[in-house]
Amino acid sequence: MSKENSCPVRKTSVGGQALIEGILMRGPKGVAMSVRLPNGEIETEYKDATMWRDKNKFFGLPLVRGIVGFVESLYTGYKYLMESAEKSTQGLETPPEEQMSKLDKWLEAHFGEKMMNAIGIISMVLGFAVAFVLFMWLPSFLVDKITFNQLQQFHPLFEGIIRIIIFVGYIAAVSLMKDIRRVFMYHGAEHKTIFCYEHGLELTVENVRKQLRFHPRCGTSFMFVMILISILISSALVIIFPYLLEISRPLWIGVKLLVLPFVMGIGYEFIKYAGKHDNVLVKILSAPGLWMQRLTTKEPTDDIIEVGIESLKAVITENPDDDTIK
Repeated sequence: MSKENSCPVRKTSVGGQALIEGILMRGPKGVAMSVRLPNGEIETEYKDATMWRDKNKFFGLPLVRGIVGFVESLYTGYKYLMESAEKSTQGLETPPEEQMSKLDKWLEAHFGEKMMNAIGIISMVLGFAVAFVLFMWLPSFLVDKITFNQLQQFHPLFEGIIRIIIFVGYIAAVSLMKDIRRVFMYHGAEHKTIFCYEHGLELTVENVRKQLRFHPRCGTSFMFVMILISILISSALVIIFPYLLEISRPLWIGVKLLVLPFVMGIGYEFIKYAGKHDNVLVKILSAPGLWMQRLTTKEPTDDIIEVGIESLKAVITENPDDDTIK
């Protein structure tokens, strides 16, 4: 481990998200998105992004803020992802009209941008459906097939183990895709840039390159913590209400969906706590998520690091102490 990685880390409120050929950063000065354009330039744009919990006091309450934050991240994350995709391909050559099929010409003439929005919505709905089948229905179905009556009380535990296996396998599979791998490189640059800043170092490509790409406040850690908390809560429910083992699987999945917001809330509070503390409990519970980041982050190239630096510079203050969590 390098000297830069071994020095104390200043706790800050800075966070980010990897995009397509870009990075979104959130900091004390707001939200900014930097994208590498096709001509090689880096475009940085400030975003008008007032967090939902700042708009309503109820949304900022403990546990509630975790649910609100998760939904907000899904909504805004998808929006910025699509915007970065559009910017990163802006100006690229499109097929000449004579090479377009009659169907393509008709769709472009009658729907245009509306069709793209509809495709985006359909893709999002399909994404939720696939996630439900893979991470909710399939684990429950498989456990029903492989467990005996004597082991029914361990149903939530086996479900959780299978869910973890599916989750890890899914991430490992998509990381092999060229486009996804590049997004994961931007994810790594985001973490390394934030670590460089939290170590109090100048934001240069050389300094950022030396940092670790595994950060405890990452969304990957949040997902893993949610799975672990889900196992604990589901197991507790079965112990307190044994008759839940006798209900049908659709009803059991319904119960798990009902407690999901509570799981999100607890998971968020833990990640928030982990960002401010570095004790044994935090290290143990954060370890699986940090390990998973070996899949969800990749070592970035210097041109990708430059994008991370530009996005972070746009949202931090001149005085680093102003960005520190009090």
